[in-house]
Amino acid sequence: MSNGRFHSFVLVLLTAAVTLTAQEPNRKDPSSQQQTQFASGVITVIPPAPMPEETFQGPMTLQTLLNAHPEIQFGGPNHPDGEPHFDPRTRTLVQMAKEVILRREIYCLEFSFKPLRQIYVDVPRPDGKMQRKLVWYMVYRVRYRGGELRPAADQVAGVDIYKRIESIHYDSRHFFPMMILNDHISGQRAVDQILPTALDKIKVREQIQAPLHNSVDITRVKIPHSSDEAASGVWGVATWTDLDPQLDFISVEVSGLTNAFEQEGEGSEAVCKRKALQLNFFRPGDAINQTDDQIRFGVPAYQDEREQSYVLQHYGLTERLDYQWIYR
Repeated sequence: MSNGRFHSFVLVLLTAAVTLTAQEPNRKDPSSQQQTQFASGVITVIPPAPMPEETFQGPMTLQTLLNAHPEIQFGGPNHPDGEPHFDPRTRTLVQMAKEVILRREIYCLEFSFKPLRQIYVDVPRPDGKMQRKLVWYMVYRVRYRGGELRPAADQVAGVDIYKRIESIHYDSRHFFPMMILNDHISGQRAVDQILPTALDKIKVREQIQAPLHNSVDITRVKIPHSSDEAASGVWGVATWTDLDPQLDFISVEVSGLTNAFEQEGEGSEAVCKRKALQLNFFRPGDAINQTDDQIRFGVPAYQDEREQSYVLQHYGLTERLDYQWIYR
C-alpha cells in the first residue's frame, strides 16, 4: 500500500472513531477527538453546554429592598389588614419583591486543547537575569458556535409571559480566560502566568500554524461566529511554573467560556459562583525526567473499588468523568 493510500486509510478510521465518540448517547462528558490543519496531532474538543435553567434565577425575595423601604408596606388605619383596596395582593410592591425572577442571556464557547505538556524555558527573574525553569503548558483553541439561550416572552392580556427559550447568535464574542491548575493531593492552586519567552518556543514545538496568544492578548481578539467544522478559531496557550514535581492527580479549571453563574442570596453579601470547565488529568510519573512523562486526559481507572473511590474523592467526583462543568 502506498504512503498516500495508507494516510487516507488512517484518516478514514480516525474520522469514523470521532463520529462514534460524538454519537454515544449515554456519555455524560461527550468530548471528541479532532485533527486540524492549524496544529499537528489531535486535539480534544469540549462542546458548548449552555443550559436552559441558567437563563433565570428565582423566585427570590429582594430582602434588601424591603429593609431599605419600609414605607411600601401596607398598614395603618387605612389598611389594617395589610390588604390593598382594589388590586389583588399579588400586585403590591411588597408581594412582587418576594417573588422576583431574574432573567438573562447565556452564551458558551467551544473549547479544544492539545495534551498538557512540559518544557524547559529560560524565564527572566526580577533582577533581570534569566533562570531556566520547567514550564507546564496547554495549547488550546476557542471557537464561537453561537447557540446563545435567551428567555422569550409572549404577551397574554398585555403581560409578558416567559415560557420559551430561544437560540440566537451574534457576529463575534470575546474570551476572557483564567486558567487554574489544581493539585488534588496538596490542594495547591496555580494561576496561569504570562511567559513571553516561552510563547515562540511552544509554538515551534507544537507546530501551530495560527497566531498563538497568551491569556492577556487573547482578550483583544474577536472570535467570529462560525458553524464550519474546519474553522480555525483563535489559539492560545496557558503556562505554569514552580509546580510540585510529584504532581499526580491534577485538573485545569477554565473560566471565561460562559457567562453562566449561580448566586446564593441577594444584596451585597450574596455569594456569586461562576461556571467553569474542569479538565481532569493524570500524570503517572515521578520527579525524574519530567519532560518525558505523558500527562493523560481523564481520571485513572482502578479495579479496586477502594482505590477508585479514593481517587474520585480527590477529583470531587462520584463517577469517572474526563471533564465536568462546575460552579466556583
